[in-house]
Amino acid sequence: MEPITLLTGKAAVLDRANVDTDQIIPKQFLKRIERSGFGQFLFYNWRFDETGREREDFELNRPEYEGASILIAGENFGCGSSREHAPWSLLDYGFKVVIAPSFADIFHQNCLKNGILPITLSHSDIQSLVRQTEIQNQVTVNLPEQTVIGESGRPAAFDIHPYWKEMLINGWDEISITLRYDSEIQAFEEASAI
Repeated sequence: MEPITLLTGKAAVLDRANVDTDQIIPKQFLKRIERSGFGQFLFYNWRFDETGREREDFELNRPEYEGASILIAGENFGCGSSREHAPWSLLDYGFKVVIAPSFADIFHQNCLKNGILPITLSHSDIQSLVRQTEIQNQVTVNLPEQTVIGESGRPAAFDIHPYWKEMLINGWDEISITLRYDSEIQAFEEASAI
C-alpha cells in the first residue's frame, strides 16, 4: 500500500446519502479475482447510461472533478453488503481519501485495510469544506496532524485509531506487519523443526 501522510488534491463532491456498495461497484463487475481494474466500473450505473455513454448530470463526470483524489460524500456512505471490491474500485479510480458524516462499519474497516483514509467530519465541517472547493478545489489532508483544510478555510480535526493511523502513514497492511517479524518467524520454525 502507498503511505498516506500529507495529501493535497482535488475533491469531488457526491452529496448523496446512503450510497451502498452495489452503487459503488455493481455486482456484475465482481467476477475479477485481482484487486485492480475496478475503477472503470465505479458508480457505473450512475456514470453511464444504457448505451455506455457518460451521463452529463452525474457529479463525478464533471470536468472539474477529473483527477480528484478526495471524495466528499453523504451520510452512511458504503452501506449495504460487505464487498471489499467497493474500496478497491474507489482506490483504482484514484480516490485515496473519503470524507463523510458517517460510514457503514464494514466499509470503513475495508477502506482502512486497503489503504484508503475514511474521515468522519460533522455536517457543518463538510458544508464548509464543500463551499471552499467551490472557490478553489484544493483540499489538504494531514494524517499526522489529523486535519482537513480547504484553500481558504480553517482546519477541521478528525479522529482515527492510533493503530490505523500508523498503518496508513507507513503504508502497511496486515501482511506487511507480519513480514516485519519474518526473521523471528523463521527462527521459530527452524527451532520447531528439530
